[in-house]
Amino acid sequence: MTRVEPFDLDGDASIGVVCVHGFTGTPHDMRYLGGELSRAGFPVHGLRLPGHGTRIEDLDATRWTDWADAVEDAFDEMRLSCSRVAVVGLSLGGLLSLHLASKRPEVAAVASLAAPLWLEGLSAKVAEWAMTGAIAKYAPRLKTLPKLGGSDIRDPRVKAESPGYPAIPVRALGELARFMRVVEPALDAVKQPVLVVHAQQDHTAPVACAHRIAERTSAVRTRILPRSYHVIANDVERDIVAAEVIHFLRRHVSRA
Repeated sequence: MTRVEPFDLDGDASIGVVCVHGFTGTPHDMRYLGGELSRAGFPVHGLRLPGHGTRIEDLDATRWTDWADAVEDAFDEMRLSCSRVAVVGLSLGGLLSLHLASKRPEVAAVASLAAPLWLEGLSAKVAEWAMTGAIAKYAPRLKTLPKLGGSDIRDPRVKAESPGYPAIPVRALGELARFMRVVEPALDAVKQPVLVVHAQQDHTAPVACAHRIAERTSAVRTRILPRSYHVIANDVERDIVAAEVIHFLRRHVSRA
């Protein structure tokens, strides 16, 4: 696939925003939201997580700590030019944002978009096997899971243009499962303002995850979308997502 690069967008506010895409995704999934944030005055950096946006083999060679370190580095880099920095993450990016906030009180706020605390169905079973090493016993030849329906996006044009990987590398899926188990017990340590947005029809991250995150972090607002699928920052209700994030940052960071 064509390499997908990070993006940086200007803004006139002193509050910066780091945008973090999801598992097997790319910065492209956060580009629309980043553009809206920039137009609202926020400087934005949309990073590319290690192993993503290049070759699927690269993702299979990464660990969850590589993803977490990349988000922390991006946050620290933006703090050099912005007095306060918030983190907005989609799916795995939401988990990474919450993880960073749990250990770095300097994070100004977190917007968690469609973050999974657990998976369901075949993905959950394969993730468990990969995490525990049982994959060698039950499915030793299984290296990737195909995305039979493509990316979990309702908008047909956006889905067709999505540059994410067409399959899920199994070993990396085990890393995602391992990271979910790291994040959930850390949620109580997140004291910053939190916005939770999720889709009722998400086929990847159960909507119950949103309610768990909101409860454990005492989220200031939870918004459940009726029409979108998983990649909500770039799906049919992307305008609503952008409006929610902008309002959240203006209310809970700009006035802090």
